[in-house]
Amino acid sequence: MDGVTTEKRALTFNGPLEAGVRAVAVLEAAFPRAFDLQRLTAFDYLLVRTEQLGGPEDLHPSAPIKTPATEVRRKLVQQALFLMMARDLVVREPHAHGICYHAGETATFFLNSLQTPYMKALRERAAWLVSYLASYTDNEFDALMRRFFDSWVMEFQAVENSLGTE
Repeated sequence: MDGVTTEKRALTFNGPLEAGVRAVAVLEAAFPRAFDLQRLTAFDYLLVRTEQLGGPEDLHPSAPIKTPATEVRRKLVQQALFLMMARDLVVREPHAHGICYHAGETATFFLNSLQTPYMKALRERAAWLVSYLASYTDNEFDALMRRFFDSWVMEFQAVENSLGTE
């Protein structure tokens, strides 16, 4: 008889469920505002790295490389939004500048039902992040993200140099 092998996977905070809860927290804090996928992808990264903006202590532990792997994160956030839309926690609507998402009718009820210290901290940071970025125009927000991108490029170059690549 063949043995059953189980794939061991590291437990992370980066599955569609976790990213979906983060998206619901941001959208609930911003309600009635709506955001596109690009902005929500950036928020997903920034929400757990608020210290980089001069805000509250980071929600997740620091990693040696902080690059958000934008393409991977974008796909994850998109999957997360679909999961949360299926539960009526997020609503997708067309806007003049594209498709945007806002908190669903049950988002607050859902978040209120989660009473862990982590969820309390997550919601506090979501409120802080939305408030901090509220006055940013799209151009200012893009400039902020470019500044992070530039530092991530330098971070990759430092790693490549330490590995002896040219």
